[in-house]
Amino acid sequence: MRRPSLPSHLEGPGPDSSCSTNANGFQDIVMSSDGEPSTICPPPPHIAARFYRPTSTRRKSSTASSRRNSITSLHSNRSNRSAHGGPYSTHIAQHLRRASIIESRKARLADKAAHAEKVRLRAALAKAAPRISTVSESRAAAAQQARERYLAQVAANCAEEVKRAKKIAEDMKERKAAEHLKLKEDIEEKLAEVERRRLMHQQNLRRNRSLFLPVAEEKKTAIHAWKVLDEDAAAKLIQRAWRSWKRRQIVSDFLALDLTIDHVKRMSFEETSDLLAQEKVLSRTARMLQLCELQDGEGGGLGENTAVRMFLSTFLILGHPTEVLSNDGEQEQDLIRKARILISFFENLFSGTSFPRLFVPSSSQLASFVEAYSNFQTVFTAWRNRDSSFLVETMVAQFVELDAIWQTVKNDVNGEVAADYKEGIQQNQTLLLVRLKRLAGTEEALKLVNEAVRARRRSKTRRRPVGDVRPRAALRTANIAPVLTPSVSTQSTVSQQESSASDRSLQANELQKVISPLPDNRTLIHELAINKDYRLDVNPRSDMRNTVNRAVFQSMRNDLAAGVGDEWVVSMAQIIRDRLLHLVTPGKSLHVLITETLDPTLIEQQLNIGNFSYEKFFSFINTILPKLCAPIRDFEVKALAADQSNDFIERLAKLMHIIDLLSLDYANYLLQASAPELLRRAAEYEQRSFTERMGNSKLIKTLRWWSHARAKGASELSRRAADASNNSSLASQPTSDKIYSQGLIDLFISFPPLLPIDLPETLELDQARVERIRTDVLRITAISTILLTAKNLLKRDVRSQWKSEAQRMWDLPEVYRDASQYLSIIESSHVLPSATRSQLQGTITRVLSEARASPDISHPVMKVLLQKMKAHVMNRLSAASAEDRLRNTTTASEVLAQGGMAEFVAKIGAIVDEMGKVKAVDWEAHGMWLDEVAKEVGGSL
Repeated sequence: MRRPSLPSHLEGPGPDSSCSTNANGFQDIVMSSDGEPSTICPPPPHIAARFYRPTSTRRKSSTASSRRNSITSLHSNRSNRSAHGGPYSTHIAQHLRRASIIESRKARLADKAAHAEKVRLRAALAKAAPRISTVSESRAAAAQQARERYLAQVAANCAEEVKRAKKIAEDMKERKAAEHLKLKEDIEEKLAEVERRRLMHQQNLRRNRSLFLPVAEEKKTAIHAWKVLDEDAAAKLIQRAWRSWKRRQIVSDFLALDLTIDHVKRMSFEETSDLLAQEKVLSRTARMLQLCELQDGEGGGLGENTAVRMFLSTFLILGHPTEVLSNDGEQEQDLIRKARILISFFENLFSGTSFPRLFVPSSSQLASFVEAYSNFQTVFTAWRNRDSSFLVETMVAQFVELDAIWQTVKNDVNGEVAADYKEGIQQNQTLLLVRLKRLAGTEEALKLVNEAVRARRRSKTRRRPVGDVRPRAALRTANIAPVLTPSVSTQSTVSQQESSASDRSLQANELQKVISPLPDNRTLIHELAINKDYRLDVNPRSDMRNTVNRAVFQSMRNDLAAGVGDEWVVSMAQIIRDRLLHLVTPGKSLHVLITETLDPTLIEQQLNIGNFSYEKFFSFINTILPKLCAPIRDFEVKALAADQSNDFIERLAKLMHIIDLLSLDYANYLLQASAPELLRRAAEYEQRSFTERMGNSKLIKTLRWWSHARAKGASELSRRAADASNNSSLASQPTSDKIYSQGLIDLFISFPPLLPIDLPETLELDQARVERIRTDVLRITAISTILLTAKNLLKRDVRSQWKSEAQRMWDLPEVYRDASQYLSIIESSHVLPSATRSQLQGTITRVLSEARASPDISHPVMKVLLQKMKAHVMNRLSAASAEDRLRNTTTASEVLAQGGMAEFVAKIGAIVDEMGKVKAVDWEAHGMWLDEVAKEVGGSL
């Protein structure tokens, strides 16, 4: 790099430039302290060469913001290049430099503050702006949901595995416990057998020592010299002798009873019970058990000692197991096995004893006997508690049935039926109450009986509507029978008016199908004769009526839209007028007002000239209905008045519904007032109505029904009397009462559906009742089959009552559809192993499929239950005397429980009661026709 030349003012001054200023040079004007400028002269060349020695490298200029380019740096450079001789001021340079630095820092800080403010503003705007989900966020959310679903699936799988593992562990635990228990019992039996053999072996080895002693030695036996004892030793000897004598006396007294299993088997059950209840047997057994260190002192005196009676019960169980144990389940077998082990250990105590004085059992024998008794006590207590609970439930049900019978017959007018039943019911209820107090205690027995009777009476009480149901415009007259049939009178009135008005259209005839919800006279009297508290209700006919109503009103709507609906309006007004007039007394002002305002001729004229107003029509109706309805219907009437819509057809449908309710209230009021008179004439009215209906026609279906019932009854009697040697011909001829009961049972206690050919003419009014009872019978049979199978699989007593499970199955909305619902009900209260669950599910599926295929049912359990139900109903319906009826009613709970239908005792009892009333009413009304049928068929009367 070329060395730069020196500046011109450093090359040396001229000869005339020592003190003057060169024109090509430069001057540094520096403000001195006094404010006057001073001239700076350049230094001599040799000095300048020292200070301004050129370098090999030259520093490049930095950026504009560098310190060397700042004002202070330039000023410093200039000051350094100033000539000698001028004033050198460093104060100004430092001040300017400091000011420049401060200003630059202030500028940088201001820039930073402005940048920070911009960032803050952008952050605030971003925060205030609505968040827009981007693609990444949506993907993250989807990934999170997928992860949660996967975790939920893993958790469900783990829960299933844990549940399955728990079930397997429980099954293994139960199986190991059963194996351990069986092994323990086998070991106990083997030990008992070994102990018995050991004692017999020792007895055989024990010989009389005198047989082996020589005669000479016997003669030379020295005379024993008695040693004189002190008082303590003598007292101990006397006590030992006394205890030995006492023990011999206790053992001798007990052995004198000859209380063994073989002896008990030779005796009858009654003789054994009397023997074990004797005070002598109880006291001697108590002393013997106390000698065996078994007496626990419970129960007070010897006659009431729990341990004594429990020990003596082993002889009764082993001697007469059939009479003692009503069931042959696993628990009963375990009880018999434990009783046999206890008696075996007890007999081992006497196995090595030839004389009572030698009864000195070892400690191991006593320990084994006490342990065997403890095991028997545990099993016996469990069996007794279960059996006693069943007995308590059965007796409470019997008490309730007797109370229901008394509630039925206590209001007998003549008093003959009440007198027959009263004494028998009181005696049976007293016996049941005494037994209940023994089993459950006095307070608990009274509590159970009161609650059961109160619940039964509450269920029997008819639920009455809350409020006053007496119509405000009720007709009060002595002759009220004709007004009980508004449907007939209304229909006749409408028919007469239609015949007089030949120009009426076909729509008016269609309206007659939906005019009245009330049944005809014959049906009304028949239902009242069966149920004295019978009241009319719109519900049984509501579905059919609603269907027809929708069709009729839709036709009316279409014709009105087409402009040809005047005939509908006139016919509807006429029907409304007739039904409203039926609710008021003729001749009254309200009757005249309704007649004149709702005149069909006037309405027809208004329609012809276009002057008819629907608003005026409904306004008049809204003013009339509050005067006619009962207070309980005020809400419906106000709702109709508040409806001001333009859909007049819908308002008309609501009006017809309210008139139906008013007719029902009015009919129920008159029915309640005239029930005694109607019941007195019920049989006569039914005979007259049946004669008018049948005329001279032959009762073909009744003949067929009676023939089948007679043949079935005769075959049943022949089968029962097949082994009898006398009166076989008499037994093969059933009476008319038996035949009728058999036919009634075949008609009612069967599976649906009911074919028209199977219903006799005399019972045609009971068609709905027969169909309902058949449906109930099918449900009872299906649910009882499911519960009975579950009890057998779980090894439970079939007599136990699973009322909650049965009621929940009965209340299922979809009957015979989903087997899992029935299975879940059982699983909610009982633990089902996997094998049991699968087997029970298969049974439930088959039972439900069989029920859906009714009456083609082939399930054996369902058939058996149906036959048991028929036999039970037959026994109760064919009871001849009041004693037989009471006995059958009292034992109904036990019979049905043993048959596997313990949960439906009340429902089957209600069916029997209803069938009994149907039988009585039918015989009273159609007795003459049934006698003719019986004579024609050949039945004995």
